[in-house]
Amino acid sequence: MILTQFDPEYQAIINPKDLVAEIDNFPKTVVTCFARATFNRVLNALPHRLIATTSVANLDIPIYELDVKGHKLGFFNSYVGAAGCVGVLEDIIAMGMKQLLVFGTCRVLDATISENSIIIPTSAIRDEGTSYHYQPASHDITVNQAYLTRAIDVLEQHSQTYTLGKTWTTDEIYRETRDKMIQRKQEGAICVDMECSAIAALAAFRQLEHFQFFYSADNLDADEWDARSLANEADLEAKDNIAFIALELALRLFKDN
Repeated sequence: MILTQFDPEYQAIINPKDLVAEIDNFPKTVVTCFARATFNRVLNALPHRLIATTSVANLDIPIYELDVKGHKLGFFNSYVGAAGCVGVLEDIIAMGMKQLLVFGTCRVLDATISENSIIIPTSAIRDEGTSYHYQPASHDITVNQAYLTRAIDVLEQHSQTYTLGKTWTTDEIYRETRDKMIQRKQEGAICVDMECSAIAALAAFRQLEHFQFFYSADNLDADEWDARSLANEADLEAKDNIAFIALELALRLFKDN
């Protein structure tokens, strides 16, 4: 199978640094989210300045520097989907990023997980293509081992509930069939996303320190799809709270590194 043909050679024919220049004083730690409304609300709530722009073929992606309690963090609105997301991250690594915190929504495969509840993935099923260009083929990839204990401490200090478990990372939301969902649940997955396993593989390959978490949105563990709070504009105050927890996690998880 073609996805088993991993090549560990670090230098490709085209490399990020062939196209993207390193930026002086670029923030070492960068935070990204996927939800447009949440991104804009955080940006509007904090002092910020535009420091760079990258792009995919048909979309510019501005990168900002936030001032959070006197600390500088990079901040951008991530592209959705493994291939585009990782391509943008490659550019930002070339600019100077060393540490990454990612947060975004996921679909739950367990109806007992309430909406807007934090989920910390501990592993991810690699049902996407991008990760296979960064790590040898395997069914799962480990996620968040380095910072799990410290992250839990931060959440518990905020009295924030959370769930630990496996995510199912897939390329195609319209091919999440019921049989596939049942199979993934049997394999231990409690949620489904579109980027986690690919980001973890990139981070391992590029030696990027990183942490990822989700907040639960729609529910697949029902007779019919339940959208819950998936919409960008739904439950904004709860999502704002999660976003500011993400910023605190970025400051505290990577502070000694």
